[in-house]
Amino acid sequence: MSVRDATAMAAAVRDGTATAESLVNAALDRIAEYDGEVNAFTVVLRDEALGQAREIDAADHATYGPLAGVPVSVKDHVWVAGQRATNGSLALRDFVPDVDAVPVARLRAAGAVIVGKTNNPEFCYRGYTDNAVFGLTRNPWSPDRTPGGSSGGAGASVAYGATPLAVGTDGGGSIRIPSAFCGVVGHKPTFGLIPKLPGFRGWPTLSVDGPLAASVRDAALAVRVMAGADPADPLGWPVPLGEDSSVDWSVLRVAVSEDLGWASVEPEVRASFRAAVDRLADDGARVVDAHPVTAYPAELWNDIALPEGFASDGPLLEHEGIDPATRKITEAGRSATAADYLDAQDRRRLFTSAWESFLTEYDVLLTPSMPVPAFSTEVTGPEMIDGTPVDPFFDDWCLLALPANLTGQPATAVPTGLSSDGLPLGLQVIGPRWSDSRVLAVAGRHETLTGFECRPAIRS
Repeated sequence: MSVRDATAMAAAVRDGTATAESLVNAALDRIAEYDGEVNAFTVVLRDEALGQAREIDAADHATYGPLAGVPVSVKDHVWVAGQRATNGSLALRDFVPDVDAVPVARLRAAGAVIVGKTNNPEFCYRGYTDNAVFGLTRNPWSPDRTPGGSSGGAGASVAYGATPLAVGTDGGGSIRIPSAFCGVVGHKPTFGLIPKLPGFRGWPTLSVDGPLAASVRDAALAVRVMAGADPADPLGWPVPLGEDSSVDWSVLRVAVSEDLGWASVEPEVRASFRAAVDRLADDGARVVDAHPVTAYPAELWNDIALPEGFASDGPLLEHEGIDPATRKITEAGRSATAADYLDAQDRRRLFTSAWESFLTEYDVLLTPSMPVPAFSTEVTGPEMIDGTPVDPFFDDWCLLALPANLTGQPATAVPTGLSSDGLPLGLQVIGPRWSDSRVLAVAGRHETLTGFECRPAIRS
């Protein structure tokens, strides 16, 4: 059992074989050793974390929660009372919320210790992590590569072992991109399962809060802690997650697709994905090559995300420190009318219906998490994928992630192995809405078969 496993850490604190303070000190030592190069953290809450850990150790063990003493990081975008939430922007560099977002409050109540906040790109708009407030975040597997984004600091913090759990957000792959690039587990929950407020308004119908973790069981534990309706977020639903379920291949119908019929995917990603599917088939899974028949989703996603982004972040464009690329993306939503937006939502309804109908025939759909391994920190995205040009406007390369955001369906990203350059690759398990437990269980079975553990040595 991994010493980085949050479930095991909490059990050790509860049975007295470890203390919360020792776990937090180990996390702080890890941050001191590696974060100077990686730059995952925007702030390290050393004194606050140690104080909370000592309070946990002094309390009655009978009161310990399911995450007792577990060090956790929280994305800068997500509100933590009394700590800066800049959203990666100079326009918000001094903003300090006075309240925790609901997921943060629930993690605290479960005994988790927040050791710091992690970096994201300005307004969480990009699939890499860099901004004018905190600078560039690097991938622990290879510092010349991006950890992805927008929850790039969260993925990196788990990848180099600072914390076994991190809180991220995902409006267009922002949990699953860094999970794929950093070789960690990420779960994008069903929309409405985990409250995300109080917080920033960005992409209110697309984005969710969720965990990045060292293992699938840790991701599932974090989801159980954070899930559930709350008066602070009227878009949340009181649907129980349920306990982790075992995988019975005799009843599960598994669809697989390398590209969903329209995505460009690098050959080595296809090969790694096929090897992962073969492992599941050898384990007894009955797999069928199939996917929903829908259009390329970039235009639909943009027609929803861009107006929502402008409505949220447009007022900040008066600040002269907004990055030009961020300004261009934000401005792109200015011209949309209310009718345009509602028309896009109606097209989204048809898109979602096609996916939901498909997932009445199949219990899960497997695809690669990302079509490429982590790219260089010198670029904002790949120019080509398998010989096909990539639209440079707005992260056109991460389209395999978009359907789950458009449909509100759950998706778990889990590592499959390494590329020829020694960089992580992964697959995602997608299911119908409210099937988070099933999706996590299938991801967990693959994790067991693969035996992959994220243990990167930072390479120069």
